[in-house]
Amino acid sequence: MPRSVGQTIADSLSLSLQYARRMLVGITPDQFGRLARLGDRVIDSNHAAFVYGHLGLYGSRIVEQLGGETTGITPPESFTAAFSKDAQCVDDPLGTIYPSMEEVTRVFFQGYEAGLAALQTAPDEIFQRPNPGQGRIVELFPTMGSMHTFYCGGHIMMHLGQVSAWRRMWGLPPA
Repeated sequence: MPRSVGQTIADSLSLSLQYARRMLVGITPDQFGRLARLGDRVIDSNHAAFVYGHLGLYGSRIVEQLGGETTGITPPESFTAAFSKDAQCVDDPLGTIYPSMEEVTRVFFQGYEAGLAALQTAPDEIFQRPNPGQGRIVELFPTMGSMHTFYCGGHIMMHLGQVSAWRRMWGLPPA
């Protein structure tokens, strides 16, 4: 059965989203933005709020870069400062630094679900276009196809692996 480039990339994104849902099982809102501890020692590892917030910046980018409408799925401006690739993950014991678990996961899933739909209907030609980014990302991923393959597979899974390790530090079972 013939499949488009977008459908092929969407297969990976679909699997990533299933994993992202499983990773949330058992996480409470009050621990979502907390660094894990081993006894009295704080473990400097990205927590779930930071990972889902960071990844939440990319779903609407996928839609936009594929020519889709991003109204209603664009993350709030506050997400850019808190979750950019240059932001530092910090412990949020009072739940005042990061948005709530509900808001972060809503932005994450709404964006990527719209990205999934955009990928499934995108014409193959769009994936041959140059990566519209700047700097190192263009060197690593010169086309829209290579960039979106990374965004929808390696990038998400790399960060969800951080959540997997963070979960285990909290004593949660594997997802």
